[in-house]
Amino acid sequence: MAEQPAPPDGGPVGATDAPTTRAPVEASRTPLGLQGTLFDDLPAAERPGGSAQDVGYRGPTACSAAGITYRQLDYWARTGLVEPGVREASGSGTSRLYSFRDILVLKIVKKLLDAGISLQNIRTAIATLRDRGVEDLAQITLMSDGTTVYECTSTDEVLDLLQGGQAVFAIAVRRHVRDVEGSLATLPGERAAVDAPAAQSADDELSSRRRRRTTA
Repeated sequence: MAEQPAPPDGGPVGATDAPTTRAPVEASRTPLGLQGTLFDDLPAAERPGGSAQDVGYRGPTACSAAGITYRQLDYWARTGLVEPGVREASGSGTSRLYSFRDILVLKIVKKLLDAGISLQNIRTAIATLRDRGVEDLAQITLMSDGTTVYECTSTDEVLDLLQGGQAVFAIAVRRHVRDVEGSLATLPGERAAVDAPAAQSADDELSSRRRRRTTA
């Protein structure tokens, strides 16, 4: 079956070797850039993923919240599928820090893999979601026929795909936003601005020099 590229107005978001044009699934779909948000009436800190931008979660915590293995996390980071958005590992004493949004995307990737979608098509689908914030992602339902991934932002779009026989499973992203929130509520996070190992090392070296001067 020929797979189609991801258009800006919704439709297939997982595709390979696709032509440059396609017939729209539904011409009346609302462009994503014009859609509203379900969370505009909430204070910023209370919206999904509304924690401070410099707060991140280490690899083991991200794995636990997303339901993946550390091997998967490491491979996806090294190949650019899902990279840590708060801090990259930069030598000895530092570790990757993943944002709430990163962990949400990791969870989506896991669900797509579990549904039998190829990693190649998942990469294409995730690339089209790369610039979306948590609030935008929370309004999307990802649907697939087992090969192509579609994004829907309304009940009408979901029904359109179901009636057309183009969907065999769906992922309601909003539900996974809440799942990730619940998981991270009991798991440790940290701020990226403080490089604790490096700071501790500098303090230890300074203290050592002072002791040497005192005893000399």
